[in-house]
Amino acid sequence: MDIPLSITRKTAFAALATALLAFTNAQAQEVPKPPKMAPEMTEFWEPEPRVVTPGATNTAAPSDAIVLFDGKNLSEWKAKNGGGEAAWQVKNGEFTVGKGDIATKREFQDFQLHIEWSAPDEVKGNSQGRGNSGIFLQDRYEVQVLDSYNNRTYSNGQAASIYKQHRPLVNAMRKPTEWNVYDIIYTAPRFKEDGTVFTPARVTVLHNGVLVQHNVEIKGPTEYIGLPEYKAHGKAPISLQDHGNPVSYRNIWIREL
Repeated sequence: MDIPLSITRKTAFAALATALLAFTNAQAQEVPKPPKMAPEMTEFWEPEPRVVTPGATNTAAPSDAIVLFDGKNLSEWKAKNGGGEAAWQVKNGEFTVGKGDIATKREFQDFQLHIEWSAPDEVKGNSQGRGNSGIFLQDRYEVQVLDSYNNRTYSNGQAASIYKQHRPLVNAMRKPTEWNVYDIIYTAPRFKEDGTVFTPARVTVLHNGVLVQHNVEIKGPTEYIGLPEYKAHGKAPISLQDHGNPVSYRNIWIREL
């Protein structure tokens, strides 16, 4: 008896479908289950962070800091021009702007810097002429020091600005006769072999415990006139500016990162 071709095809397709289903089920059963996760699989024990003893207060130097001024002398500083002794007066655990800029004898790259400063108790002048000094990171990039308490000036030139580049998020200035605190976290720029910028400098600044610069990009040296332009450099000192106002400093320490 002849079997119609259509029936033969249907039977073949049915058999093929049954075989494929059986194969698929077999494959699904053979797929291994993922291993059971344990908390130890995401725990890393090495390297162990080294121990650093914090200061007795939030402003005191931790055990791994380099103390740049301890209230006694300027042995860690020198005159910026000429390299002689820093001609700023030390008195009562602080020192006051004297003649000419000063710079650290040591050079730094990435760091955490703590520095306390006070504008003159007697208020004189206005805008940029009142309590003006400056902290230069790697001798090039200025975090502005200025008496900005009830003293209007251009926003990217007031206290805690990255001078002429970034205004502070807020004005956290304390009134005259009170001390201000800067905590600065700085990452130095990196340069390619041809001297061009690989990664720019970045900085975070807390002014009296208030975040005022949030990991901002420094565009180059902070110029009074003109636009910033990077030039390749390596480690460099911290320098403090003589701007003609008797600003005082105390309790300065730095941690190399």
